[in-house]
Amino acid sequence: MKPSNFKALPRIENEMVKMKKAAANRTAQTKPSTTAKPTAPKGSAPAKDDAAGKRKLGLRGAAPWAARHAAKHAAEARARAAEPPLPGSARATIRTPVDAEDIKERIRDLHAALSQIKALRKNLNKTFFDIGIILKDIEGRRLYEVKRFPSFEAFVEREIDLGKTTTLRLVRVAGLFQKQAALELGMDRVFAAVTAVDSASGESETARIPPAPVSTTALPLRPPGR
Repeated sequence: MKPSNFKALPRIENEMVKMKKAAANRTAQTKPSTTAKPTAPKGSAPAKDDAAGKRKLGLRGAAPWAARHAAKHAAEARARAAEPPLPGSARATIRTPVDAEDIKERIRDLHAALSQIKALRKNLNKTFFDIGIILKDIEGRRLYEVKRFPSFEAFVEREIDLGKTTTLRLVRVAGLFQKQAALELGMDRVFAAVTAVDSASGESETARIPPAPVSTTALPLRPPGR
């Protein structure tokens, strides 16, 4: 073999290697991949169970039986709600009362009246008669019962910041006097007139108004020599 042929051998070997690589790349491109899994387009329905028996999942990963389970429980709850409750059961105590709307209206009226009293009491000497009218309406309509108070006196002790004596006298003023005459006399003189009227007539209303507190006596003197 001639020396020139020995020089051409490396070049031939390089070309053969390149040809083999190109053929292997073409084979890999045409042959389908066995490891990659096809991806379903977004928003499409979930695929069915494969041969391995994997659990089916919904669009958000929930099992298909979850929706059926929830629908079944909802239907059972509706059926139980339609049935009349047993006497003494917990469900019987939470049912809406028949006069629910009337109770709501009375609660609104009571809160509105308390708000008016709170605003009027800032200038009691000029608004005492209006406060008496509001208190008399609360007593007449028995609005205090919506807050579970057994009596009007118990209500004013806890809810009215004017004191029980003053509050009950304001109610009496609203029932005995005209507004203009009461404002001309003033709150103190009107209260004195109410006390005199109740004392002279001996009505049971006076029993609800406690007498003025008696001043405490002075402490006894110390014995001499001490």
